[in-house]
Amino acid sequence: MNAKRPACAAPALETPAPAASQTYSYNNLDASGSANTELAEEVALAIAYNGISQAVMLVTPTDLEDFIVGFSLGSGIVNDPADIYDLQLSGSGSAQYAQVTIANRAFWNLKQQRRQLAGTSGCGLCGVEAVEQALPDLKVLPGAPLPPIAWLDGLRQRIGAFQPLGQHCGAVHAAVFMNDRGELLLGREDIGRHNALDKLIGGLIRQDIPIGAGLAIVTSRCSLELIQKVLRAGIQTLVSLSSPTGLAVQWARRHNLNLIHLPQKSAPRVYSPAMENLT
Repeated sequence: MNAKRPACAAPALETPAPAASQTYSYNNLDASGSANTELAEEVALAIAYNGISQAVMLVTPTDLEDFIVGFSLGSGIVNDPADIYDLQLSGSGSAQYAQVTIANRAFWNLKQQRRQLAGTSGCGLCGVEAVEQALPDLKVLPGAPLPPIAWLDGLRQRIGAFQPLGQHCGAVHAAVFMNDRGELLLGREDIGRHNALDKLIGGLIRQDIPIGAGLAIVTSRCSLELIQKVLRAGIQTLVSLSSPTGLAVQWARRHNLNLIHLPQKSAPRVYSPAMENLT
């Protein structure tokens, strides 16, 4: 998807959002002493489209513009990033707000959905009112070759360069993009696994990085909502460091998505396409 980058107004922060991590003190339960440690932060981000509140998400306070663009596309609020006309951030401390202006056709579709999300870092389909919304009718991908196995060699270690927050204080997931030459280009982190993927997709769109021929890597468990997000973005290969769910595999096969699990100590496992299609 080579969409035009959405116009984003400069943030107007009354009080800056917290940094990605902060120092906190703790005491050992066995009374052996105390120390300081860095912990990942999170903020409540309220998102409104054309003045109507839509979602409140708990997110790591980094790359919020990327998150909003990726969330808007990955959640089906817009079908094309060009439908995002403007994005303004404001807020105070841990309470942040995003005012997003979208095209009238997208806003009309949003009102028809009648969704009110109350998101947390551990969920992906909160507040969906009907099964049809949780299992939407999405386009089948055109299909792409599986990546060479050499591209995945040592991948767990190589993506560490794109996980500064995770390496420093843990408690966050990462999503990383590899281009059609096997080069790692972009990574995003968040306390929410689906948030990290939203940030990555938004970052790719806002930086005009071609998506279709590359692959996304996620460090979290791979369940249905991650499959839906990459399908909507047009990413044709998803590599997960954790096992996928059965429903994720079913959807990947049905929609022609390459789905690969990268275990810690064994060869990459190709779940989609199905094995009979590889012979």
